Amino acid sequence: MVNHVLSVQQMGPDILTALVDRALVIANGDHGNKRTLAGRVVGIYFRGTSTRTRTAFSVGAMKLGADIISYGSNDLQITTGETIEDTARVLSNLLDALVVRTNDSVEEMRAMTRQNEMAIINAMSACEHPTQSIADLVTIKETFGRLNDIHVLYLGEGNNTAAALALAMAQIKGMRLTVATPEGYGLSESVMSRAAELAGPTGSVITQIHDLDELPRDVDVVYTARWQTMGVPKAEVGWEAKFAPYKVSAALMQHVSKSAKTVFMHDLPAVRGGDVDDEVLDGPQSRAFRQAYHKMTSAMSVLEWSMGVN
Repeated sequence: MVNHVLSVQQMGPDILTALVDRALVIANGDHGNKRTLAGRVVGIYFRGTSTRTRTAFSVGAMKLGADIISYGSNDLQITTGETIEDTARVLSNLLDALVVRTNDSVEEMRAMTRQNEMAIINAMSACEHPTQSIADLVTIKETFGRLNDIHVLYLGEGNNTAAALALAMAQIKGMRLTVATPEGYGLSESVMSRAAELAGPTGSVITQIHDLDELPRDVDVVYTARWQTMGVPKAEVGWEAKFAPYKVSAALMQHVSKSAKTVFMHDLPAVRGGDVDDEVLDGPQSRAFRQAYHKMTSAMSVLEWSMGVN
C-alpha cells in the first residue's frame, strides 16, 4: 500500500496534523533514530534546480535507512520519447518511492501514479509545493506550540508556495492566512475557491488582498518568498516596481506584528534587499533557517507515510 503525495489538499486534517507531529518527533530525536526505511530505495528525480528540498529528501531518506538513487533532468528515457507511464512502470519494480520536482504542471506526476507500487511525491510543481507547506506548519507549531488560531501574513507573489500554504492552512482549525500580492500576481480563483471549501469544516479563514493599506496589524507570522519562482523572470516590463512595496523590512514587521513574538518565515532562497532586508532575515524574529531544516524533518515524515511506515 502506497500513498502518493501530489497535493496537500488530498491529505485531510488528521493526516496533515499527524505528519506535522511526526516531523516534530523526528526533530526532537524522540523517534530513537529508528531506521524505519531500511531496505527501501528512494529515487530523487529533479528536473529543476534545488538546494534545500533535494538535499532534505536525500539526507532524510538516508537517515531513515533507505538507499537513494538520483536522476538529473536528462537522465531518464522520458527525454528520448518513452512514455511517462512506461518509465514509472519500470521504476516501480525497482524503487519504493520517487520524489519528483518539475517546473511544469502536476499532470506528469499524476501519470506516474497509474502504477500503484511506487509512491510518487511532489517535491514542487508549477502549481503547488505541498511538502514545503508541511515544513511551514512544523515550524509554526514548534514556535508557538500550536497551529490553531495562528494568523499568517504572506506577502509577495501568489506562487506554488503560497498555494500550498493556503490549501494546508485551510485544513487546520481556526488558522488564518492573509495573502497580500500585487494586482495580477495573486493566487488563482481556483486555489482560493478550493481553500474556501477546505476551510468550511475547520473555520479557517483564507483571504487575499491587493492593497497594502488593508494589511492586518496583529499577525503571528510574516511570510514571504522569492518573487521570481525558480528564478524565472517575469514577462511584464517594470514588474519589480509593483513588488517593491511588498518587501519585508523592519518597518513592515513592526507595522503588522502582534508583539515581539511575531516571527518571520521564508521558504528560501531569499533575494536579500529584494523580497526581504538583511536585518529581518538575520534578525531575532527570523525562523527562515530553522524552517529550512524542517524541510528535512517533514520530508522524513512524508517518506514514511508514503510507504506505509510509521
